[in-house]
Amino acid sequence: MAELTVLQAVTDALRTEMRRDDRVVVFGEDVGKNGGVFRATEGLQKEFGEERCFDTPLSECGIVGTAVGMALYGIRPVAEIQFLDFIYPAFDQIVSEAAKMRYRSGGEFTCPMVIRAPYGGGIRGGLYHSQSSEAYFCHTPGLKVVIPSTPADTKGLLLSSIRDEDPVIFLEPKRIYRTVKGEVPEGDHPVPLGKARLVREGSQVTLIAWGAMVPVCEKAAAEAAAKGIDCEILDLRTLVPLDEAALLESVRKTGRAVVVYEAPKTAGFGAEISAILAEKAIEVLEAPIVRVAGFDTPFPYTLENLYLPDARRVLAGIEKAVGF
Repeated sequence: MAELTVLQAVTDALRTEMRRDDRVVVFGEDVGKNGGVFRATEGLQKEFGEERCFDTPLSECGIVGTAVGMALYGIRPVAEIQFLDFIYPAFDQIVSEAAKMRYRSGGEFTCPMVIRAPYGGGIRGGLYHSQSSEAYFCHTPGLKVVIPSTPADTKGLLLSSIRDEDPVIFLEPKRIYRTVKGEVPEGDHPVPLGKARLVREGSQVTLIAWGAMVPVCEKAAAEAAAKGIDCEILDLRTLVPLDEAALLESVRKTGRAVVVYEAPKTAGFGAEISAILAEKAIEVLEAPIVRVAGFDTPFPYTLENLYLPDARRVLAGIEKAVGF
């Protein structure tokens, strides 16, 4: 196995699938010769040519609209949006066209496409380069929403997303693009969508997270262990489809839940997790569900480290749940 960063795993997945399936094309702003703003597509145009890896105008609506048309005609497009914060001009194409295609055609057409976008804070990007707006897309029937946290999962989930028959919003935690490394299987290595990953087994409280919050939870769990608190960590990996069975199994074992996400707290996806647990696991809960999240403000620049959940805030949430 190769030791790769999350960013290198993205490139490896794209290269692997482009070699396997000549229908796969990659496009977006500066993804060709320059290899993208984070260099996630570096070398792809050189290997596969300008017809399969190419630059687009600065028009998110045009990028996604082009991907929808390609998908309907049998191509497997992977469109890059430079930052998730820039995706809103394409929102109508995503929720009104891509997400609705299977339903509106009575299953006659599908829209197999992937929209890749770096998301979240942690790089001092300020309010226009740090948002975590995954909940918008989770709320839209017809879309799948995938957020990896490790290099191996990044490659495997991206391969599965490209092969899926429905549109996938694939969000990459840029905060850990280059800081998290791990072994990644070479060649074909799909990871199924809709299956959570048990990161750490524990008995007293379940920490539920995705993306860049998973390493934060691991650090908090280690600090909690030093205080005699045994934490379980569940990495959801895909928000839609959600592995509800794994979620309920873990919380029924521990009796407590701390949901950690960096989006604004109100109506974030953590609220949906909390609602599921309240509806289906209330009989085993030994404490109120705790949410550790971002704040209901625009993402700040100078106060980024206060806005983002860290191990200290997660540990406080753990102690609140266990001490109830």
